[in-house]
Amino acid sequence: MRDIAIIGAGQSGLQLAFGLLAKGYTVSVYSDRTPEEIENGFIMSSQCMFNTPLDYERELDLNFWDESCPNIDGIALSLMAPGTTDKVISWSARLDNPAQSLDQRVKMPRWIREFEKRGGKMIYESADIDTLEKLAKTNDLVVIASGKGEIGKLFKRDAERSQFDKPMRALGLVYVHGMTPRKDYSAVDFNIAPGVGEFFVFPAQTLTGDCHILVFEGIPGGPMDGWPSMHDSKACFDYGMQLLKTHFPDQALLCKNAKLTDDKGVLAGRFPPTIKNPVGELPSGAIVYGIADCVCLNDPITGQGSNNASRAAKFNLDAILKHGGNDFSRDWMRATFEGNLAEVKTCVDWTNSMLLPPPEFRLNLLGAAGEIPELASRIANNFNTPSDFAPWWFEEDEANKLLASYTP
Repeated sequence: MRDIAIIGAGQSGLQLAFGLLAKGYTVSVYSDRTPEEIENGFIMSSQCMFNTPLDYERELDLNFWDESCPNIDGIALSLMAPGTTDKVISWSARLDNPAQSLDQRVKMPRWIREFEKRGGKMIYESADIDTLEKLAKTNDLVVIASGKGEIGKLFKRDAERSQFDKPMRALGLVYVHGMTPRKDYSAVDFNIAPGVGEFFVFPAQTLTGDCHILVFEGIPGGPMDGWPSMHDSKACFDYGMQLLKTHFPDQALLCKNAKLTDDKGVLAGRFPPTIKNPVGELPSGAIVYGIADCVCLNDPITGQGSNNASRAAKFNLDAILKHGGNDFSRDWMRATFEGNLAEVKTCVDWTNSMLLPPPEFRLNLLGAAGEIPELASRIANNFNTPSDFAPWWFEEDEANKLLASYTP
């Protein structure tokens, strides 16, 4: 059977590795950290996974936390009047199937150990260009599922497809115990302060049990763009609490008894949403193939990062299996990437749209959802199937048609 090497032991890399291993492929996964180093490190994301990507994990018998991880049962949205903390739009809707959020410091070490148990090969080292040259000679395909450092530079930014050339948000994450749950049912509680930024929060499971993940998205240069160094966890926590008191006071009340889950339960940074060429060429002329965040990196404002990584793993697994014994050529890499990009294009466009001031027709949609439960439910459940946002989320005529279908 064929040999495949995967660089990166995250959502996409490991999920793809498990799928290939189950089909008899010889799979090696390279990680720059051991499971113990991951468990003892800083949080890595604000992952909230919806039902379809969770089902991809269930197909591979990787759903070890279905019974222990708290459910996320809905989506809630609030929009403030500009310059105030007064809500002009506020609604919530249940998801047809619950979502989950599991700290990747819990998930990835468990998956890595399971991968080795099932016969996969883990190599704990920081892969560099020389590593890729060696792997290209001994493997049928080298997949890059982590695009950091010099390896990431192999994949060139696609200027025509990358809508932004700079970070659109200053990002901050805080994991807390002791937050008061929202009433009615659990949800991703999304709050928008025009001209300031966004805050969303949802229940999760971390190393120390159930928690809440607080996600801050500040407009660069604005009043939420001042995160301290993430190595000062107390300063990050205090800054987050101050942002809540100033801009989202109802959420601050729910956090009056909150405390950090651990001294590495914070994360801060910024990056530009980017689409890249999926073919990386090595100095020797050999080629490697980029997937998921390595070549299609989205802002976390819609909570789709881990979901898109899972979708990429599923799509590329199916493509590799279908390809059989044929060469993994440059043309195959490009065609497979195009197929995956077409599948997630609406998700990319939807995410990018949330980073810009909304047009009036979209505000009308969000406002109408507060009066039309069916519309609120549709928006909420599209977090699981973002492709269903097209075309009405983007086109005024289609938005008006949709509203007319709900009202006399």
